[in-house]
Amino acid sequence: QVQLVESGGGLVQTGGSLKLSCLASGRTFALYSMGWFRQAPGKERVFVATISWNSYNTYYADSEKGRFTISRDNAKNTVYLQMNSLKPEDTAVYYCAASKEPKPTMERYFSSWGQGTQVTVSS
Repeated sequence: QVQLVESGGGLVQTGGSLKLSCLASGRTFALYSMGWFRQAPGKERVFVATISWNSYNTYYADSEKGRFTISRDNAKNTVYLQMNSLKPEDTAVYYCAASKEPKPTMERYFSSWGQGTQVTVSS
């Protein structure tokens, strides 16, 4: 398993941008697909995006397509989430997670989770 630490959250105005980072420990980062999920206040945690181990495949939730971009740098053991055109409904705690599945989009396929980073979008 890998240990994950997210960073880059904060307060941003509607229409603004943020880039989240998730640093993984261990030497096996490149073997994992990586994903981002988010949990808004009072709601369940939901899928945002995922990227395959070699970056060849990416998948997004419909509400994030065209606004969010997931990427990774295996040399730095880091996965990123670039978020543009942010809306108040994007306010949530964002989690990164690691999976050994090739195309994971559901929580049950992810075995390691970070503690989350808060993103708040003001109107």
